[in-house]
Amino acid sequence: MKSVIGETVSGVIDRPAGSRHPRYPDMIYPVNYGYVQGVFAGDGLEQDVYVLGADGPLERFEGKVIAVYHRFNDAEDKWIVSIDGADRSDAEILRAISFQEQYFDGELIR
Repeated sequence: MKSVIGETVSGVIDRPAGSRHPRYPDMIYPVNYGYVQGVFAGDGLEQDVYVLGADGPLERFEGKVIAVYHRFNDAEDKWIVSIDGADRSDAEILRAISFQEQYFDGELIR
């Protein structure tokens, strides 16, 4: 898991900032959320990522993995990607992803 931190990845945004969760319409994505094509996670689907550093919705992304949110009660970890080159504090990252991660037990790995 730590080996991915610092790597540059690219992929597709399937839930742009401002969009609603497909099953939970009250959940609005404050950040872009997508996946890395061709990299498969523990749930058998492509690796999910939170994309930080964009001013608005994106369709695609390329950036550096700055952290991993390891879920204790789920099969998949979430990668945190910075597309603007900025490194963010743990508190900033946790605040940005709390809209969804508040429903899971986990830890931020740097």
